[in-house]
Amino acid sequence: MVSRRHLFISHHHADDARVSGLTSMLTRSGYEIRNSSIRAKSANRRRLDEGRIPERTLKRLLRMKISWASTVVVLIGKNTHQRPWVDWEIKKANELGKRIVGVYERGGTENDIPEALKKYGDARVGWNSASIIDAIEGTSDPFENPDGTPSQPAQNAPRGSCAA
Repeated sequence: MVSRRHLFISHHHADDARVSGLTSMLTRSGYEIRNSSIRAKSANRRRLDEGRIPERTLKRLLRMKISWASTVVVLIGKNTHQRPWVDWEIKKANELGKRIVGVYERGGTENDIPEALKKYGDARVGWNSASIIDAIEGTSDPFENPDGTPSQPAQNAPRGSCAA
């Protein structure tokens, strides 16, 4: 049986290919991924780089896309920690009560973890489909090093859950 998951994959746009790699890996493991993250085409990328899209418009769009997702997955690559939009997306996900899972890209290090992920992350795992699925499902809340060995959370921030 295929499990369908609605994810928002927060990432540095230079890592768009890794987003495709992640969704392909999870698909091979029996997941149907619906990814609501923004992957800008070159014309839109130019408009973003030139500042022609108002910040409030981007925030509104991102808020809608994060709200739709059940889990926010943060790809941890070598420049992720320097991306202000990634931090904003993580903070917004926390405000919305979303599960937040960090996934180290191959070559990612502990130095690449965004500050907001250190504070609000529910799990942080290596590039391994079983670990990623367990973290998304919440069947375990592992904190791993990039090589998949056990680690400790960077901070022990209390996490709440939304109860209706």
